[in-house]
Amino acid sequence: MSRSTEPAELFHLLRTGDRSALAQAITLVESTLPSEQGRAEDLLERCLPSAQRSLRIGITGPPGVGKSTLIDAFGMLLIEQGHRVAVLAVDPSSQQSGGSILGDKTRMERLGAEPGAFIRPTASRGSLGGLARRTREAMVLCEAAGYDRILIETVGVGQSELDVDHLTDLNVLLTLPGAGDELQGIKRGIMESADLIVVTKCDGTNADRARTALLDLQHAVQLLPARAHGGRAEVLTCSALTGEGLDPLLDRIGLLHERFRTSGHLASRRAAQEGWWMHRTVEEGLLQAFRTHPKVIEALPALGAEVEAGRISPFKAARQLLELFRTAS
Repeated sequence: MSRSTEPAELFHLLRTGDRSALAQAITLVESTLPSEQGRAEDLLERCLPSAQRSLRIGITGPPGVGKSTLIDAFGMLLIEQGHRVAVLAVDPSSQQSGGSILGDKTRMERLGAEPGAFIRPTASRGSLGGLARRTREAMVLCEAAGYDRILIETVGVGQSELDVDHLTDLNVLLTLPGAGDELQGIKRGIMESADLIVVTKCDGTNADRARTALLDLQHAVQLLPARAHGGRAEVLTCSALTGEGLDPLLDRIGLLHERFRTSGHLASRRAAQEGWWMHRTVEEGLLQAFRTHPKVIEALPALGAEVEAGRISPFKAARQLLELFRTAS
């Protein structure tokens, strides 16, 4: 049955914890249709006073590190503690087709069956920051619906993961045991943005390699600059398969959250994030206005052909398009 997409009705249903309404609300804010943007903004404005009350945790790491498996196990621990858990799993999109795998939900079978959990896989659609365009808005909606633990699983594509730092209260970087090889796939910027580094899959034959990786990473983080809160990433090991290390991970996250809250770091971090998202939204709006401008649309095919034929540099073509946009706006 079709349900109302009117902001007032959706907001009321969200506040009752209706998961179907939450899914519908996220679909609304993700819509690129101009006719939906007004309703989406209205809904978000209604939800904002109810937001800001959750703990926002970023989970990132290279492909194959076991992000979804760990979130499934970690999320169950949070559920057992009485929390309501929302997982925003940003899935990689094909640059050519725009399609995505969207398999994260199937890899979180236990958590997905819990009434107190909500899992939303979202295609990144080529976003360079590893985050879907509307991840922040989806997070606000989840908070308005009463979820007090928000886990944001990012694509895991390297340096571009840094956008997660503008969404979360703390970040967990996952890496595999590999006798030093794990350092090859972790860019410095991602390590600098991590509050916790967790060596995963530390069970069975991986146990010795996990201990080696733990020591290597503990040494590596000492060479990095301190985070804004004055500390450096702590390094832990865990196994989502056996559960080993999950309770210490949960404890460390709780201690960090309390330290950030009482020191004022959490409030200042969130304030800075609001400013960053204002600038990002302006940039997105300008880019959308540029791409849809009639003069730009008219001139782009011919200029593109000139660039591809080598008759004009891409820089000169870009300047001409920008000049068209400025003078015709």
